[in-house]
Amino acid sequence: MKRIFVLIGGTGGIGSAIARRLVKTGESVHLVARTESRLSDTANELGCEYTVCDASDEVALRSTIEAISRQNQIAGIAVCVGSILLKPAHMTSLEEFRRCWEMNVVPAFLAIKVAIPFMRENGGSILLFSSAAARIGLPNHEAIASAKGGIIGLTQSAAATYAGSNIRVNCIAPGLVRTELSAKITANASAEKASLALHPLNRLGEPEDIAGLATWLLSEDSRWTSGQTFTIDGGLSGLKVPKASD
Repeated sequence: MKRIFVLIGGTGGIGSAIARRLVKTGESVHLVARTESRLSDTANELGCEYTVCDASDEVALRSTIEAISRQNQIAGIAVCVGSILLKPAHMTSLEEFRRCWEMNVVPAFLAIKVAIPFMRENGGSILLFSSAAARIGLPNHEAIASAKGGIIGLTQSAAATYAGSNIRVNCIAPGLVRTELSAKITANASAEKASLALHPLNRLGEPEDIAGLATWLLSEDSRWTSGQTFTIDGGLSGLKVPKASD
């Protein structure tokens, strides 16, 4: 059976960058996302298959993974879906908070839940995405930071649970990356300037900055790596660089 990598959220900025890199290295890719027009455009560009599916729908996602596994060996899955919500707790409704978890943690959890039965025989890699905001205290990030922190916990626990089946589970926690998802921030000059000031390397991330590590974590080159969260954030969470006036 053909080895294949399933990219859930494969039409987003980071997901599509990972897909392009995998295809460039000769790997087979199956894209999964909610919007057919974007899926078909990206799939046609890369010459790969796709399925329209809402990753927060357990029945639909299980059906999708099962269908892919009938003709392919699933070597890896990356869950590249999520959201951004920047509000202080007192201005965040309970519905917004729940929706934040539903859009970030639920797809990651469901991907693991439905994929494990189809990966146990041959092992493989599962890649999740958190955020640098989950590892440091940033104002107005209460809802999104808690959800992204949940993904880090999910990564570690699932890695321990399925290590015996040679299934690796890892996570990437990016800083602010220029994608359609972050456009509301980067399109605002003052907000972009403030974000740049938080990143010591003095630029925001690009999807390609994430794709290299993601591809490595999905590949057999990372066969001795599991339960880890890797931060790629331009120095945001680990560096304190004094400003000229400091």
